[in-house]
Amino acid sequence: MLPAEQPTFCRICEPTCGLIATVEDGRLIKLRPDKEHPITAGFSCPKGLEFVHVQNDQDRVLHPLRRRPDGGFEQISWETALSEIGARLREIRREHGGESIGWYGGNPTAFSHSHALWLGWFLRGIGSRHLYTPNTQDTSSRFVASALLYGSPVVVPVPDLDRTDFLLLIGTNPLVSRGSLISAGNLRERFTEIVARGGRVVVVDPRRTETANAFEHVAVRPDGDAWLLLAMLHVIFTEGLADEAAIAAQTTGNEALRAAADRCPPELAEPRCGVPAADIRGLARAFATAPTAAAHGRTGACLGAHATLVNYLIDALTIVTGNLDKEGGLLFGRGTVDLTRIAHLAGVDTYDTYRSRVGDLPEVIGQLPAPLMAAEIETPGKGQLRALIVSAGNPVLSVPGSTGLERALGKLDLQVGIDLYLNETHKHADYVLPAATFLERDDLVIAALDFHLKPFVQWTEAVVPPRGEARPDWEIIDDLARELGFAAVSGLATKLVGTGRLGRLALRAFAPAAGRVTPALLIDLLIRTGRDGDRFGLRRGGLSLKKLKANPRGVVLAEHLEGGMLRRRVFHRGHHVRLDGDVIERELDRLLGSPPPDVDYPLLLIGRRDVRSHNSWMHNTPKHRDPERRQWAMVHPKDAADIGLSDGELVRVRTAKGSIEVPARVTDEVVQGCIAVPHGWGHLDGGWQIANAAGGANVNEVLPAEAADLERASGMAHLNGVPVRIEAAAVSG
Repeated sequence: MLPAEQPTFCRICEPTCGLIATVEDGRLIKLRPDKEHPITAGFSCPKGLEFVHVQNDQDRVLHPLRRRPDGGFEQISWETALSEIGARLREIRREHGGESIGWYGGNPTAFSHSHALWLGWFLRGIGSRHLYTPNTQDTSSRFVASALLYGSPVVVPVPDLDRTDFLLLIGTNPLVSRGSLISAGNLRERFTEIVARGGRVVVVDPRRTETANAFEHVAVRPDGDAWLLLAMLHVIFTEGLADEAAIAAQTTGNEALRAAADRCPPELAEPRCGVPAADIRGLARAFATAPTAAAHGRTGACLGAHATLVNYLIDALTIVTGNLDKEGGLLFGRGTVDLTRIAHLAGVDTYDTYRSRVGDLPEVIGQLPAPLMAAEIETPGKGQLRALIVSAGNPVLSVPGSTGLERALGKLDLQVGIDLYLNETHKHADYVLPAATFLERDDLVIAALDFHLKPFVQWTEAVVPPRGEARPDWEIIDDLARELGFAAVSGLATKLVGTGRLGRLALRAFAPAAGRVTPALLIDLLIRTGRDGDRFGLRRGGLSLKKLKANPRGVVLAEHLEGGMLRRRVFHRGHHVRLDGDVIERELDRLLGSPPPDVDYPLLLIGRRDVRSHNSWMHNTPKHRDPERRQWAMVHPKDAADIGLSDGELVRVRTAKGSIEVPARVTDEVVQGCIAVPHGWGHLDGGWQIANAAGGANVNEVLPAEAADLERASGMAHLNGVPVRIEAAAVSG
């Protein structure tokens, strides 16, 4: 039989690049970019193509495993695993309540519609608030800024790259990360087109990243973004460059922002952000006077001590210059499933509706800060975390305070892993269940629909059958729920499609499937009742899952996003963007009253990403055999000379929490006073051979992780701009 080729798409990050999978005898033998894909048109990053090695990895978990008394694992049947896990969960719930059972869902869960739907339903079913994800190491501050500005944390406008004249990128490196909270295919090509039509692409970053090197770079001091942005607003307000008509029409409460900006002239901001006052003024004037402009920030903007404020100021800069909800500025998404409105009507787009038991920090979209997990396990009282399920995640490596978390995991009554690998976290589990890869399940990435610059939707079937006894995550969650005595999801379906006439029609169609509802059925309901749906035959030419299956490369819904969406996307009273509020005013005061730098820790630590690596779970591929795939600490030549450090030598990086040693790469790619160390390394005892051999240091062991260390507005971990001091490890011993 000749190899078969099947269109599909990558599910590592938001662009969801089109791929062609070559399959022979039920085995994936190759992935290549899909040149006929209507959005990505033959583009895919190396990370997506490298997934063929994850798919076929000999180190994958392919059968249910149970811990033996000696600490090793033995293979058991699915029936035994589910029965035993169910019995232990029932006992824990009976003794301590459902609120004692928690879940940590790793980064890949965000790109699986079925996992997200079933996990939320599972936790609601047992009555638990213990939901943790990487959001507090990635995006929570962005979501909180959206909640404050627009009335919903899931409303995140995207820059209109195809029509903007000035793109300001803050703390993001899209040529490596491929874009986050934005889906647009080949971003290098789009940025180049902005410049070709006479526009500018300006990158604000402490490191001369791949993106900054290709375009204009503003070298900022780590965690100096808020100072820079507020000083830019000072210039815009004091020089009369604000679009007062847009401010009056679109916003309320701008007085607090004006007052704070008035207190932050560029001369005050210069020593805190490292950008000369004259350059701040020039940047502000250029942004405000461009015909169209958009500011966009991502991970680097989300992880500092003032992360929520930074994200608020990024959007505020676009808003006060009249570039929100405008072609060429920031536009609101237009997914065929109106996820933002559904989430709002269903009451799941929440912020600060309850607080963590430890630390009194707010939930964000029903999620609590992951760095609190250790304290939640070890702190007695009602709601103490006693059982933890970890799916597609490795918090022992990826969450700050990982040493304390590893210790705490041993105190749980039950730990269950659902994953591809026996990673460092699952090594402590009582049971590890084999999950299907994204190529072994059908999918439509609902969470990314509103981030497409060209409105688009694509469904994919599974490319290959699950290897071994692996199962899609949703099936495992569904089976666990049945063990706990609840299995009907009609309540979930009602929330998703509503109770109006069309919703009732949808639920009647849904009723014959009583027994085991599938994610595909729910997706069909959402699509058919959505803005482009066929309304169950009432709208000729409308979308349905059947139509998407007949178009395996997806369906383009419009050539561009449109303006004029403010009333559908802003949920505050009167549909006005809110620029004031207690949270933001406290954050503005906290910034302007922040203490001077710590002289004992004079340098600032930031993270960085690699074009061929994706967090920790892509570390078991052949690329990690390459000697150049080492973990390097980037150190500025002046900082290296001050401690007698040479290129390639070990540098000891010390924080208030401890120290790690990493080989140094002496380079002017980082600004003076900054050191860059990538996260996700330090594999030691996981069940993956290449990752273990790659070595490295786990930077999360020495990052701040106590409740007092987290940002009060969002519970965000402080991972960028962390005060450190360094010394040459060989010299100091």
